[in-house]
Amino acid sequence: QVQLVESGGGSVQPGGSLRLSCAASGSIRSINEMGWYRQAPGNQRELVAVIRTGDTPNYADSVKGRFTISRVNAKNTVDLQMNSLKPEDTAVYYCKVLVATSAYRNLAVWGQGTLVTVSS
Repeated sequence: QVQLVESGGGSVQPGGSLRLSCAASGSIRSINEMGWYRQAPGNQRELVAVIRTGDTPNYADSVKGRFTISRVNAKNTVDLQMNSLKPEDTAVYYCKVLVATSAYRNLAVWGQGTLVTVSS
């Protein structure tokens, strides 16, 4: 079994910064991909940023230049540094990983979500 624990959400004024963190634990043989998604009220869940093993990070156009994803392989963690936040960044942010376990080659696991609110 694989678990994800997210932290770092909250409320911030426009132009502010927040840092989200996600830690994966459990019966993990390897992690193929770690990323962040978000879902605003009334909208579909969308990709924010993803980092695949051995590849460079990919970002949604709406966050390029403002958000930075980083991964610490030794700790199975992935962070999302969010700068210059805008009201339209308000959403529930979800961590997602693709992991290999003894039973699965590419198992998708989602975190519980953390709310980010950007408002003056």
